[in-house]
Amino acid sequence: MINLFRNYNPLNIIWLAILLFVLRIGFMVQVPEKVEFIFVEPFARLLVPVKYEYAFSPLLNVILAGGLVFIQALLLNSLINHHNLLGKPTFLPALMYITLSGLFTPFLTLSAPLLCNFLLIWMLFKLFNLYKGEDVKSTTYDLGLIVAVGSLVYFPFIYLFLVIWIALMIFRPFNWREWVISILGYVTVFFFLAVIYFMNDMLPRFSHIWSPLGKKFPDHISINSYNYLLLVPVIVILVLCFFKLQQNFFKSYVQIRKTFQLLFFIFLITSLSFYLNSEFRLSHFLLCAVPVTVFFAYYFLYATKRWFYEILYLLLFISIIYFQFNKF
Repeated sequence: MINLFRNYNPLNIIWLAILLFVLRIGFMVQVPEKVEFIFVEPFARLLVPVKYEYAFSPLLNVILAGGLVFIQALLLNSLINHHNLLGKPTFLPALMYITLSGLFTPFLTLSAPLLCNFLLIWMLFKLFNLYKGEDVKSTTYDLGLIVAVGSLVYFPFIYLFLVIWIALMIFRPFNWREWVISILGYVTVFFFLAVIYFMNDMLPRFSHIWSPLGKKFPDHISINSYNYLLLVPVIVILVLCFFKLQQNFFKSYVQIRKTFQLLFFIFLITSLSFYLNSEFRLSHFLLCAVPVTVFFAYYFLYATKRWFYEILYLLLFISIIYFQFNKF
């Protein structure tokens, strides 16, 4: 399976579609009676003045989510190959993204984090161009806008604003104008939201938008035991990837090294920002799939023992399907 996707063969798109279906079949045969879809935060509900939470049937919801994942996988694959992050063209990023997006059952339906992954991929397109750009003030303004829009859809996305400044530190010499203009980009969106609040006589409630930022980080989170089991192969692959990256780190171009550093910070920020939700939702960690995809693809591209990496991926693949059919 892995060897098939190591090569950049357009026919792999067909295999990707098949694997996407297989990784969702267990959920589709026993789909719940109702599946809720919320794609804006409560404070931005004025922007969508209609009832939409159950607009799609459960089966259609899963199918649409699968279609969005497929598009995102191809976009991410194109981005990684365009910037040559892995050293050669491959379809492994698309395979890894489709696999990770099927990891948990909450990942299989339409959700705000799934929509935000489009914005995160869009951000990566712009962030990777900061390294060689001469005047990037318009790019940083756009990045601020993207984060603001993402915050309307899913409030924890607000922490991706830190990624803009981290990228400026990693890729660019210090220029205070680039830092400030990213703030202006973010403020622009919320200025228009404030105008809408004012027109609806709700301006005193506008400041409540930021109250989740003062929440205490939780001491523990409740996750089913089978989810921990699914994380075992994920953690093993991540550890192996970091070892492989360490071996080849100083052999890579400076831009590639800096890019992987940025991806690591994105992974940390997306994984730790879950606590801003009013209630814990496993779907939040779908945001982590974008940076983890690159790490997984790197490991499987440069792993040398074929029997080992094929079995490791097969173990992850089978585990995902097994736990879809057997919910504990």
